[in-house]
Amino acid sequence: MMDALVLARIQFAFTVSFHIFFPAFTIGLASYLAVLEGLWLATKRDVFLQLYRYWLIVFAVAFAMGVVSGIVMSYQFGTNWGPFAEQTGPVLGPLLAYEVLTAFFLEAGFLGVMLFGLDRVGPKLHFAATLLVAFGTLLSAFWILSANSWMHTPAAFHFEDGRYIPDSWMGVIFNPSFPYRFTHMVLAAYLTTAFVVGATGAWHLLKDKASQPARVMFGMAVLMAVIVAPTQLIVGDLHGLNTKEHQPAKIAAMEGHFESRAGAPLILFGIPDVDEAETKYRIEIPKLASLILEHDLDAEVTGLNAFPRSDWPNVPIVFWSFRIMVGIGVAMILFGLAGTVQFFRKRLFDEAWFHRWGVVMGPLGFVAILAGWFVTEVGRQPYAIYGLIRTENAVSPIGTPGVAGSLLGFIAVYTIIFGAGSFYLIRLMRRAPEIGLEKPTEKGPLRTTGVMPGPALEKGPHPH
Repeated sequence: MMDALVLARIQFAFTVSFHIFFPAFTIGLASYLAVLEGLWLATKRDVFLQLYRYWLIVFAVAFAMGVVSGIVMSYQFGTNWGPFAEQTGPVLGPLLAYEVLTAFFLEAGFLGVMLFGLDRVGPKLHFAATLLVAFGTLLSAFWILSANSWMHTPAAFHFEDGRYIPDSWMGVIFNPSFPYRFTHMVLAAYLTTAFVVGATGAWHLLKDKASQPARVMFGMAVLMAVIVAPTQLIVGDLHGLNTKEHQPAKIAAMEGHFESRAGAPLILFGIPDVDEAETKYRIEIPKLASLILEHDLDAEVTGLNAFPRSDWPNVPIVFWSFRIMVGIGVAMILFGLAGTVQFFRKRLFDEAWFHRWGVVMGPLGFVAILAGWFVTEVGRQPYAIYGLIRTENAVSPIGTPGVAGSLLGFIAVYTIIFGAGSFYLIRLMRRAPEIGLEKPTEKGPLRTTGVMPGPALEKGPHPH
């Protein structure tokens, strides 16, 4: 039988796992829309406006689902995690409020212009609205990642009357792990969106290799994979070194090292056995862990035996989630390299096997983000605020039946609502991109159909 603490953790993990998909997607998609509209204004090529309108409705649906799923999470702080909210409120409360007062208001304020204003305010002002919405999504990530990073590397505070009080807001916001975690998350959002866009383009290329919108989508996605995937590998390594400094037990669990040793090997695969404090059936590369973590082949790497067992995270979850995340990252890099080869062979839009690979890669960014969050959050345990508040002391005094009932309710409602919403998003992306824009005729100006209501594009410069 699971107690209230375990059920409360499962409930928060369940809701945040659903929620994170949508903000990550909208962060990347908002920036992609800004790029598309900027390219349309610069080149006047119809295909960029066509793709902008095609992805705009996808963004609107994903944004709405992210808002709805995010509201639920905030209530859990006051219900399932009352002592945590009371103690950390002076620090985390303002950070979350800043996210609403700046980022969310900015997004909500200009989203209407972005959705319905192209025919009414003119292309340049509409482009400004798109840029502000894109900036709002990044600003939202800034505040949320700052608050979450403080939970991992708390800084610039003192403890007074049972609560944590900020000493310096700059120190709180720019805590030691924040720059790495923010950059890592934003790049993950961009990669995830790029592969969704690429999978959509690949899907339509399999049906029609001559589709210009599909070619643009797929080509831009491959370019993002070529540039951003290797960059993410470098940022991830820097993030790992920062984690080693501030959360060494998490790194030991990620690497599967139970014993401290000099010249530690990099364990590629194995089965962590917590009871025997050993990773069994290991496939490893000698001394590579010491080289990666300490930049010295013979340096000592700290193992879990350096910490009390009561401070160990769930080693199997952290160990395997890390390998899933890294494995998908390597697959993204390989996809980008293969795309580069196909580009120089002038076969990027002709090879069906490569397009099928692109379709398969579509959802993997979401899997990598979820695995990364499991590494981050499970690796922080048994602390809610690392080194300060243990999770068992942060839970509200609610009986097991109450938490179990709300968890079952969340599972039922989320499965129906967000399952239907996700199905609708997939249907939107399966539409042929050509339906978003009618071909120009000699009788009149270019007109739009099928995406957002509005009259002809009679204001502003003509696309031709």
